[in-house]
This record gives sequence, structure tokens and C-alpha cells, in this order.
Amino acid sequence: MKVAIVHEWLVTRAGSEKVVEEILRLYPEADLFTLICALPPGQDDMLRGRKVTTSFLQNLWGAKTRHRSFMPLMPLAIEQFDLSGYDLVISSSHAVAKGVITGPNQIHISYIHSPMRYAWDLQHTYLVESGLTRGVRSALARLLLHYLRIWDLRTANGPERMIANSAYIARRIAKVYRRKADVVYPPVDVAAMPFSAQREDFYLAASRMAPYKRMALIVSAFARMPDKKLIVIGDGPELPLVRRLATSNITVLGYLGDAALRDHMRRAKAFVFAAEEDFGIMPVEAQACGAPVIAFGRGGALETVSGLADESPTGIFFDSQSEEAIVEAVGRFEAAAGRFTPENCRTNAERFSAEAFRTAFKGIVDEELARAAPFLRSSQKRQPLGAGRLCEGIPDRDPSRSGAGM
Repeated sequence: MKVAIVHEWLVTRAGSEKVVEEILRLYPEADLFTLICALPPGQDDMLRGRKVTTSFLQNLWGAKTRHRSFMPLMPLAIEQFDLSGYDLVISSSHAVAKGVITGPNQIHISYIHSPMRYAWDLQHTYLVESGLTRGVRSALARLLLHYLRIWDLRTANGPERMIANSAYIARRIAKVYRRKADVVYPPVDVAAMPFSAQREDFYLAASRMAPYKRMALIVSAFARMPDKKLIVIGDGPELPLVRRLATSNITVLGYLGDAALRDHMRRAKAFVFAAEEDFGIMPVEAQACGAPVIAFGRGGALETVSGLADESPTGIFFDSQSEEAIVEAVGRFEAAAGRFTPENCRTNAERFSAEAFRTAFKGIVDEELARAAPFLRSSQKRQPLGAGRLCEGIPDRDPSRSGAGM
């Protein structure tokens, strides 16, 4: 059986790339396709020396460093991959990957991280944050988003089966595409998280400092609680703002490596999370380290954190993204501190382990393959077409492997 795995772009090893990495573990002989591949040194080990087939975008000036600027060309680019020689196509999609073209004798299963947020319900937020609320550039952006919505909806019928990364995203899929999706939570490397039963007297907030992460909001809230110590970790466009808002009880450390971040999670009194995320890996990692979570009660956090209504709570929720709500939530957390245990936090996090992901994902794929077995192309012994290219800067560590389309 020939297997192809498709992902939008490989330019960093973030959450969606970790999903791809686990899928590659399940199907080590699969060929990998991506629009743009430019993984930095030290993050390319997920490829294990395999060749990657890229699109024409790979050779355009600036595509490797400003890939999001090429979004208007991505629907066209994803349709140019010739996957006609594969029995099983697995797409990992948060933008256009689900739009690959497959035939009636192929199975296409798409793992949906999210429908295109900026093209659907978050369009107006995106326009405001990008400064595109008026003028010619705003009109062009709105026209492009309209085009993307039409294309996105048209290609929603391509996959035989959709898998959502949370029940929250499954509801978005039902709203946008009118399709039912299975839920398989993304893999979290729980085993690598250092657990401790001892807590220290500080709260922790860690994330990329993009506006929707609401890190500035957390800092503003703790500025109103001078008796509460907060440590802030992360980098991004709002870091200067966060530093300006920080008061004497708030320490802003900026970017730290994984080991240092996990050490803070291992010791923190609680992890504070104010974003509305589709899933949100950070709160799960914090629980794996034994830290309870104070989270905004929307999105994936409702599925990954057990609230006070549960028998074994691992955190509490606040109901609005406001300073007042966070201050009130911290007070409720401290009043109920005796109900949270590091052991319960760790146990809850283990539901989202990489092993749990692989078992659930493979079960769905095997079920779909069994249903479609009489129609697969493997009996035709066709070979995939197209030429493979090495990911930018990555040596072919295993010359004996055949590249995609070779």
C-alpha cells in the first residue's frame, strides 16, 4: 500500500508539525508532500532523512521566510501535487492541505487542526489586528478571503473522513463544512514533562506573544494584584508591550528553551492561560508537570482541564477575557487550593499522550481502509509520479530510501 502525507508548510516544529511527526511514526515508508520546506537546523530530525516533495512556491523569493504572504497561491499550489499513485492520502490541514486532489479509488483522511480561522469566524479579528479595516488594501484582503472561503468549502467534500483535533474544532467543522468529524486529540509528549509534587509561590504564563494569546491581558491583571508573583515566558510581537505593563511583582523572562520552560512548569503554583485555542498544548504540558491551570473557559481548554465541578479538578475557568475575570479567578483558585493535587493534574494530562494519539488515529485509518479495501489502487501496482526534493538544508541521511515519486 502506498501512503502519502500532506502538510501545508514545514518551516518550524510547532504543534501541527508534531502531529505530522507522529503520523510519520505510524507510516514510516510514507512519502511526504509540503508546499514549502525550510526547517531550521535542529528541527529537521522529524523527517528522519526522507525526501520531501515541495511545490513551485519553494522556489519563489521570500517564500521560506514569509510563507503566509503566499496564501493567495496556496490553493493552486496544493492542487498541483500528483497523488494518483497512492492508495492512502493523509492530509494535516489548518489551511489548504485538505484540498489535494484524489480519485475514487483512493482514501483521503484529513486531520483538521482548524478550518481557516482568518477566512471564517475570525475574519474581522484578523482584519483589525492586521490594520486592514479600510482602504484599498482592506478591500483586496476581503476579496481574497471571500475567494478562500469559496475554495475551502468546495474542497471540503474531498476527504472520505475528517478528524478534528478537539470537540471544539469538530463543532467548527460542522458549522463551516456541514460534516461530521471524529475527534483525536493532538499528541503531547507527557513522558518528557518533569513531574513534581512540590509547588512554589509563583504563577506562570507562557506562550508566543501574539495578540490573540492575551499575554498582555494576564500581565495587566497581575499588575492589579501586587501580592501575587507572576513569571512570564515567551517571545513575539507583543513582548515590548508586556515588558511595559509589568510591575514589580511580575518577571518577564522572554524566550526560554524547552528545558527551562518545563522546569518553571514543574515548580509553578498554577499556569495561567487566557487564549481561546482550538486545543492548546501548553495547559496540558503544565498539568503533566503537576501544575493546575487557570484558563479562559472557551475552546479546547474546556476539554483538557477538569474544572471545580469535577471530582478531581485540575483547574478553574474564567468566563471573559478581562482583567476583572482573571483577578476573580485567581481568588477562587486560592480559596479552593486544597482541591488541586499535582498527581491528579498528571493523570489528566496522560489522556493526551503521543501513544493515545497513535492508537486512536490508526484505529480510524484502519477502519476506513477495511471499508474501502475492494476499491484501493494497490492492486494496480502503480508508482507515484513527480520528483522528490530534499527539504532545504537537510542532507539525505539514508540514500537507500526512495524519495517521493522516485
